[in-house]
Formats: sequence, structure tokens, C-alpha cells
Amino acid sequence: MHNLQKASCQINTLLKTVALNLLALCIAAPAHAGPFTITPVRIYMTPKDKAVAMTITNEGDDELVMQADIYSWKQTPEGKDDLVLTEDMLLSPPIIKLAGKSRQVVRLAKLRPLPQTEQLTYRMIVREIPEAKPAKDNVQIQIAIAFSLPIFITPPGAKNKLDCTVERTAANSINAICENTGNAYAHPLDFELTGPNGDKLASRDSGSYILPGIKHIYEIKRADGRIPGGKARLAVTHDNGVKQTYEVVLTD
Repeated sequence: MHNLQKASCQINTLLKTVALNLLALCIAAPAHAGPFTITPVRIYMTPKDKAVAMTITNEGDDELVMQADIYSWKQTPEGKDDLVLTEDMLLSPPIIKLAGKSRQVVRLAKLRPLPQTEQLTYRMIVREIPEAKPAKDNVQIQIAIAFSLPIFITPPGAKNKLDCTVERTAANSINAICENTGNAYAHPLDFELTGPNGDKLASRDSGSYILPGIKHIYEIKRADGRIPGGKARLAVTHDNGVKQTYEVVLTD
């Protein structure tokens, strides 16, 4: 009996771990999470805007009940996200009920005047509330689906300024060290390292944001051999299509 109880406990622990890992993966999804979608996937506002409209669509057949929370979004000096619940903004309605194969327009509204001198950054996390509907007979675990949307309130003239340098970390890899010294977010999507003759040495994709005043390090590896030393060129492509190029020198 003791062994059966121990095995049952281990199974329950494993199932909880799987559920938490799946929730973490869903939260990372920027635009589509299981049976529902939200458009747009990034929210842009100006200090004069009082509200913005969004559309939530239930792609599944079952009713969905969801809750939205707004967080002020900062980053640590190491580039890690720091989210704190805020009452600066509110999604109306905050609890959303959607029948199967239906959609609803909701409004994200500012609750009070906000500073107009710098870009303000928030995250809206929309979570399914699985407890709001009865579990099916053949389902033992209900996993909440959630994802996070960035919100940017940007005054006129605010821009990012990304400065990147490189350092060798191994024969086949370097670190691109990028700091945003501007007053708006930067979002590098692609890094490409080329030699003096334009030959491609290494590359990587990146989906991380760099908020103003923050430095982030991106590892770039070559798949087939050593990255040679000497002069090179690092090209960084931003989410708006702008490409910046930096002349760099790699140690041998």
C-alpha cells in the first residue's frame, strides 16, 4: 500500500510539473495560444490616446472565459523582464466570456493621465480561466492557456539607439553586446556576422526587446567551424526593417 501511495504522489507531482511547463510555453506565445487569438499582437499608443480597440477571437467550439491583467514592464540591468501589477490601464471588460467560434472587440483604456516625456512600457497578460467551465469526463488536468502582449505609449520624437560591440567566447562563437541608449524600445530580430569580403560567418535570430538604458548579450555561433579573427561586420535587423551595421574586430 505504501508503494502505491508513493507512486500516486509521484504521478501527481509529474502531472503538475507538465502543466506548469505547458503554461510557461503558452505565456511565451506572442499572438496565438491554443483556441484563441488577439489582434493586434503589439499595442501602440500615444500619450494623447485614451483607449485602443482589440479583437479577441475564440477559435474553438467550447466557451472560453478569460481574464486580463496589466503590468508595468521594466527590465533589470541584465535585460530580464520585471513585471509589476499596475492600475494605470484596464481592459474593458476585464473578464471576457466568448462562445465557441465567436469574437469580441474589447478596449484597453488609460485610467489616469500618464507622463508624456518618455516611452512607457506595459505587458498585458491574458489568461484562460479553466475553473470557469466544468471538466470533461476524460480530462484529469485542465491547463490554463495564456499569453503576453507588449504595450508601448510613445511620445513624439522618442527613438531607440542601439550600440553593439562583440567579444569572442570560443573558437566558433562570439557575444554581441547591445545597449539601447535611446528613449524608446529596440527589438533586434536578426544578427549576421560577415567577413571583410562579405562572406557570411555566423548568424542568429532574436526575439527579445531591449528597453531604454538596458544592455543585452546575444550569443552568435557558427555551425561549421571556427570564426576567423580580424575585421568583420555585424548587421542587426530591427523589427521595423531597419538594418544597422557595425564595424568590429575579432580576436584570434
